[in-house]
Amino acid sequence: MKTKLDIAKNWLPRYTGTAVDKLGAYILITNFPNYVMRFAEQFNCDILGEGRPMQTATNNNGLTIINYGMGSPNAATIMDLLSARKPHGVLFLGKCGGLKRTTEIGHFILPIAAIRGEGTSNDYFPPEVPALPSFKLHKFVSDKIVQQGQEYRTGVVYSTNRRLWEWDDKFKSYLKTLSAIAIDMETATVFIVGHSNEISRGALLLVSDMPLIPEGIKTETSDLEVTKKYTDLHLKIGIEAMTEIGAKGEPIRHFRY
Repeated sequence: MKTKLDIAKNWLPRYTGTAVDKLGAYILITNFPNYVMRFAEQFNCDILGEGRPMQTATNNNGLTIINYGMGSPNAATIMDLLSARKPHGVLFLGKCGGLKRTTEIGHFILPIAAIRGEGTSNDYFPPEVPALPSFKLHKFVSDKIVQQGQEYRTGVVYSTNRRLWEWDDKFKSYLKTLSAIAIDMETATVFIVGHSNEISRGALLLVSDMPLIPEGIKTETSDLEVTKKYTDLHLKIGIEAMTEIGAKGEPIRHFRY
């Protein structure tokens, strides 16, 4: 295996238990196993990759969902491995912490960009290269959010590799200087590595907590409540948006900048 493509073609099945040609042309990625389970139940399809680092399910319309794990290194890994499949579009379904008073738990965010605080993306492009989504993909997603009668926000998301930072007042003060609308761990990575691999990509983030205030920090109980109340809608919007893109066959490739 001498090229990146050779390695990706070999490793994608190794990580997911799924042959490259069994993955759909349109892909949802997430870091929640229950999203894959609900997808499989909805479409009566098998879950592949049990016992592997990543699990997948693919419906009859050629839409695949992948649970890649958690964190920006894993997000980079799946976006690299998907270069073996060359999907027409990838949508990240993730959760984030709201950093503005205008965002509330249960709101959706379509990031217009992401600040690359996670470090992983520096292995792909210099820090001054912006992490951007494919805007046409986001247009399909925004239409579906509105059709569901939901509010959503746009803005810049800060991505970090730090999982336990809510106690750090200095870091929280820093976040307030950035004018970011939300914080997560993977959006910047998905955008940059997607750009590197010429994969159209987007992110639909669900605000699950408000971490800048003590009573807003995520707990096991609060996360279960958010999951119970909003997961089905989050997944539904992602499925409908990517299915419609596939049905229309419109190109959503992001031009190189």
